[in-house]
Amino acid sequence: MKAIRVTKIGGPAALELVEMPTPTPKEDEVLVKIEAAGVNFIDTYHRTGLYPIELPSILGLEAAGTVLECGKAVAQFEPGAQLKPGDRVSWASAPLGAYAEFATMPAHRVIKLPEFLDAEAAAASMLKGMTVEYLIRRCYRVQPQEWVLLHAAAGGVGHIAAQWLSRLGARVIGTVGSVEKSRQAKAWGCEETILYRDENVAARVRDITNGEKVAVVFDGVGAATWTDSLDSLRPRGMLVSFGNASGSVPAFDLAELATRGALYVTRPSLFHYTSTREELTASAEALFAQIENGIDIKINQKYKLAQAQAAHELIESRRSSGSILLIN
Repeated sequence: MKAIRVTKIGGPAALELVEMPTPTPKEDEVLVKIEAAGVNFIDTYHRTGLYPIELPSILGLEAAGTVLECGKAVAQFEPGAQLKPGDRVSWASAPLGAYAEFATMPAHRVIKLPEFLDAEAAAASMLKGMTVEYLIRRCYRVQPQEWVLLHAAAGGVGHIAAQWLSRLGARVIGTVGSVEKSRQAKAWGCEETILYRDENVAARVRDITNGEKVAVVFDGVGAATWTDSLDSLRPRGMLVSFGNASGSVPAFDLAELATRGALYVTRPSLFHYTSTREELTASAEALFAQIENGIDIKINQKYKLAQAQAAHELIESRRSSGSILLIN
């Protein structure tokens, strides 16, 4: 099979297209023919060594396709919903290996796809959509009419979050990098947008909210937005820092949280919020319900597997919008 492998940390050029044996599933695994894989910022963290991985490794944590073969113990997995060859499935978790034509996955981390959801939409939404689910329903339970600041509101996570938050009745302020992305973010549910390159984000938040500021900030950008995020929170507000698109946040003194209004800060991850089979299936089902009821999964960029370097260059440029896929 063809796969994208990393043998050393580095820039996009570290992504190598290689030929290697198709894997064989262990007794608790399934072998999946991958139709599409999602490209996510966490993939760039693995490639650069920000999140260390064993090398060499095939990259990718999100994909969708069709089950070709099941390990002999899989038939006993989850009675009444056994996986079998021909099932359409998706996943968004370790182990790495989604940037390939075939992958093996532990059966308990794989989700069957509903009939209305095709492989491309699943690969574009599982990791990002379940991230949104835990962020706005479990990490901080957003309430109707609450002001929310959403960074990168036109991005892969952002375009799903803006729609879902709007459905909850939240008043969403989205930061974006261009006028075109502002238009997209407002179409997806942002009440107001801020051009972060041209405007003072925290000052604009104060203006928009008449000095109230926001209850929660969802920040997947990291270093570049850290101070603006803290300065945009009302007293006892929460900063949910869930990504490092611009680099890791700086070290800071916890006393700052008190002087800024007894703020809360958390650094969650999808994998800790879907660590059990029950959490995983509940999160996926909540996402599927939102998609079935009209949330749009925007796929603006598709690349062939061999073009993985270009996909990484695009996502790191922060010029992309919606989701990015690798297609087999």
